[in-house]
Amino acid sequence: MTQSAATILRIGTRGSPLALVQARTVRALLAAAMQVDEERIELIIIRTSGDAIQDRPLAEVGGKGLFTKEIEEALLGGHVDVAVHSSKDMPTFSQAGLMLAACLEREDPRDVFISRKAKSFADLPRGATLGTASLRRQAIAKRLRPDLNVVPLRGYVETRLRKLDAGEVDATLLALAGLRRLGLTEHATRVMSIDEFLPAVGQGAIGLEARESDTRTREILSRVDHADTSAAVACERAFLAELDGSCKTPIAGHATITDDSVQFRGLIARPDGAAAHDIAGTGHRQDAAAIGADAGRELKHRSGPGFFD
Repeated sequence: MTQSAATILRIGTRGSPLALVQARTVRALLAAAMQVDEERIELIIIRTSGDAIQDRPLAEVGGKGLFTKEIEEALLGGHVDVAVHSSKDMPTFSQAGLMLAACLEREDPRDVFISRKAKSFADLPRGATLGTASLRRQAIAKRLRPDLNVVPLRGYVETRLRKLDAGEVDATLLALAGLRRLGLTEHATRVMSIDEFLPAVGQGAIGLEARESDTRTREILSRVDHADTSAAVACERAFLAELDGSCKTPIAGHATITDDSVQFRGLIARPDGAAAHDIAGTGHRQDAAAIGADAGRELKHRSGPGFFD
């Protein structure tokens, strides 16, 4: 049997070590759900603009959609059937004709503090250098410690850890989910609580994107969907959509599902941490998206015109 005849599903993914771990996890789950050998599900590595541009903060060159643009184009063009994303990297709105069809069960969404010079974020010496590529982390860090010198730190997880070891920065913040998936949790100095560092929208969740018209693939993806995670992510992304959030705006949002209820917390801030607004909401899980959207509208009203300029 030829390669093309054997392949029954094509997965598009970035080529970073973390992205490949996530894509292989998706392949294994889909193969089990379809009761086929994993070899019949092909992984297609797609280099994205976000991977190619490593010398500038993403906010300067188009935002987090740069990690998904080329993969989504391959999906729209029919070159792949499923796109695997870190949900937090997905742009606020999917391209026309595409949809977030499923989410895997969420990993721990918390951030971790990593330093070779301090045991905790609070223990960093005055004026210490914190490296991060995230405006959300920058804003929360500056809100807690205005004295810190925050500088851009780009690259794969392993690259950032090497730069930390080389002394380029005194500390950094990374997602615990990524460290766990890569088997690198021993590098974590301290896990930050949700209250200390509210996570990014979608953090810890792997999102599976498909063409709206592709009912076959959507049905297959529904077999591996984790309903609670999808409801929580829908709440968070509705919050983001109301704020028209992007990589250029520090926004945090996290929802949890307990039985039939949703608990949500959201935050918007200025990049320098000088001003911030937060909100909490709760309700029935079937109203998850509406709860997130309501919170977004309320924060937009509270912050007033010009807050995101």
